[in-house]
Amino acid sequence: MVSMTIDKKARLYAIEKHRDTNHMYDQYPYEFHLQMVVNAAKQFLHLIPEEAQHNVLAGCWVHDVIEDARETYNDVKKALNEDVAEFAYALTNNKGRNRSERAGKKYYEGIRNTPYATFIKLCDRIANVTHSKNTGSRMLEVYRKENPAFVEKLHDEKYVEVIAYLEDLLKE
Repeated sequence: MVSMTIDKKARLYAIEKHRDTNHMYDQYPYEFHLQMVVNAAKQFLHLIPEEAQHNVLAGCWVHDVIEDARETYNDVKKALNEDVAEFAYALTNNKGRNRSERAGKKYYEGIRNTPYATFIKLCDRIANVTHSKNTGSRMLEVYRKENPAFVEKLHDEKYVEVIAYLEDLLKE
């Protein structure tokens, strides 16, 4: 029997868990967004060491599974592995009444302190901005307004190519 790579396992796991909670992305099944994040990651995967690439792609698939699909860190760890669970945990918003409370100082520290989580978060933002541009969503202006602080909080020299792509996407 051929074993499945961790990113393929993560894809199946994330799709199932988001479907179980009827979680949507606008009018689309949530895997539409997850696939956009993975596609963005694949565009810049050369920035990730080869030995970490499958785990990083798996992290793209599960980045919202704790926050949105009622899974826990231990659920993700059991289904996949500890590294992927660390990504999902780091990328889970904190409790808060609004966007700035949910994505505060502690949230960004957790991302920066988890190897490759910054890369996944940048790919997530690229997916969200791309979708907002494609659909004419009001969120595009939110992303434009947030971007200077967002980039400042996540700036990492290893990912300047990803940041430049994001900033170019956000131009009028």
